[in-house]
Amino acid sequence: MSTGDRADDVLWAPPADVRESTVMGRFVTWLSAERGLEFRDYAELHAWSVTSLEEFWGAFAEFAPVLFHTQPREVLSRPATMPGARWFPGATLNFAEHCLQGPGAEVVLIAHSELRERAELTRDELRAAVSAARAGLQRLGVGRGDRVAAYLPTGPEAIAALLAAASLGAVWTSCAPEFGTRSVIDRLSQVEPKVLLTVDGYRYRGRDFDRRAEVTEIRAALPSLAATVWLPYLHPDVDGPADTVSWRELTADEGELAFDAVPVDHPLYILYSSGTTGRPKPIVHGHGAIVLEHLKWLWLHDDIGPGDRYFWFSSTGWMAWNLGVSSLMCGASLVTLDGDPMHPSLEAYWQRLADERVTFLGISPAFILACRKRGVVPAQVADLSALRTITSGGAPLPADGFRWVYESVNDRLYLSSGSGGTDIASSFVGGCRLLPVRPGEIACRLLGVDVVAYDAAGQPVVGQQGELVVTSPMPSMPVGFWGDDDGAKLHATYFDRYPGVWCHGDWVTFWPEGSCIISGRSDATLNRGGVRIGTSEFYRVVEDLDVVEDSLVVHLEDDEGGFGELILFVVLAAGVELEASIEDLIRSTLRRDSSPRHVPDLIRQVAVVPRTISAKKMEIPVKRLLQGADPQVVASESALAVPGSLQPYLDIAAERRERGSLLSGQS
Repeated sequence: MSTGDRADDVLWAPPADVRESTVMGRFVTWLSAERGLEFRDYAELHAWSVTSLEEFWGAFAEFAPVLFHTQPREVLSRPATMPGARWFPGATLNFAEHCLQGPGAEVVLIAHSELRERAELTRDELRAAVSAARAGLQRLGVGRGDRVAAYLPTGPEAIAALLAAASLGAVWTSCAPEFGTRSVIDRLSQVEPKVLLTVDGYRYRGRDFDRRAEVTEIRAALPSLAATVWLPYLHPDVDGPADTVSWRELTADEGELAFDAVPVDHPLYILYSSGTTGRPKPIVHGHGAIVLEHLKWLWLHDDIGPGDRYFWFSSTGWMAWNLGVSSLMCGASLVTLDGDPMHPSLEAYWQRLADERVTFLGISPAFILACRKRGVVPAQVADLSALRTITSGGAPLPADGFRWVYESVNDRLYLSSGSGGTDIASSFVGGCRLLPVRPGEIACRLLGVDVVAYDAAGQPVVGQQGELVVTSPMPSMPVGFWGDDDGAKLHATYFDRYPGVWCHGDWVTFWPEGSCIISGRSDATLNRGGVRIGTSEFYRVVEDLDVVEDSLVVHLEDDEGGFGELILFVVLAAGVELEASIEDLIRSTLRRDSSPRHVPDLIRQVAVVPRTISAKKMEIPVKRLLQGADPQVVASESALAVPGSLQPYLDIAAERRERGSLLSGQS
């Protein structure tokens, strides 16, 4: 698409009163009044935010305001090269305090569950739940730095426990109850929790899953545990094992709500990488980093504030759940759901949003495209007039997905697409209401994020695809990996390719005005005769076909620089088999809608596309298996959303070893 075409293709434009009606607009006005800074547009604002990092973050911390107990000596202690930056050294604060401030009578939590009736908590009721959990954790000996682990669903108990642990300066970490035993042990054994909070089971899509045996095995694998707290969730009338503490006992004493003032980089919680290469990495994020980055992202960029109702379906094993808790810092009400959001139907999902008057919706591109593909028109089945913001994350959202939202959901809302990750517990690029919405594009670099595209020589490029890198510190770059005392693993993960520069592993194209397109993972990028192709380009075309439910593409390079083998795996619709006519349809569509270079050499039908627990396609593990790598090195079984889903690819890899190429004998 040319620059001229893009200028004309606008789905949403900033209103005339954007400076008065949005948080970002008010921030610009505040900078003018309080700092004497004038910006003609967002591009100038962003340029200032990254060339004057200390000035930007200092101003934002004052504007927010961040609740410092002890004031910082300076904004940023910057090393000669990354990593190693320290933000607001000398300052103390507490994440939980930011989440719980505000009028007590406001409803701030609305919890849905397939096992329970809908529940509402006011801010005062949530404060009481946090203080009770805090007192209970103290009785169990939990203090600053101790790890509190949870095997809990998304509801009030998990949120209260996270905030209680944070209030004490303890370190939170969680896995969703649907995680298998190996997945949980691979994660929690690395951080040696003192207390485990757990349920006995859960319900999903109307089916009950008893987890008592799994909990027994998990406990046995965690010798660091001093106590296990048992929440009877699936079996509310059945007590837990005799050597556990019931949730009722834990929260019997309301106690006093207080907030331990901790340094900005004191660990708040531990998140985990997807685990596609061995055990998931335990990524440590600090109190101050989450306060700063999540206020900037949710409040400043997503314009979330009092009166908003926030919903982004997630489990406690994914960063989106932690982000939802941070919406409380903005004064919003958080809506949670434990269960299948699409049960009993896609239409029921949208009706739930209407019933709760949700104003902010986080959603995946896959869900948007599934609704579009199945002909769902949400505006016809539910009153979605309250919905004013949709944010899409987790993968690139194609242009047709943007258009579907405006045509089928609500033509007045603001739609943003973004990209970031668990690694930074935030986003590099996303939306801003000072800018228009164009189909298929991410609007901007977020403030304070010095993100650019690098070419193969490590030079910045504009208007062409490059490696997404960050050249200056961000507050939420991890404090570290738990147990990586010398920082060697952290450095090898993010800073080895371009010394002193964070390399994230995505392909991105930035346009001159700052908007961008993410093309998929750079380490999964296909190189056909010297032309690099992002995997998302395949998926947008292939998965739009009615006969294709899911797909995965890999490219096995030719050592001599040729085209190599381009292999497309497809999950077909129920009752459809991969016949010649289906192959011809896929190939001709890719040739027509993309290019001849996109046409696969081989198409294979599979029952499932292997994904991580966080729903990412396992492109690299499949590619490495086909190249002959050891399966034990390629991917941990605990990283798989569907156990055993790599086995068909192991069989195909064995076939390839026998033949020398999967193309042997192919027509």
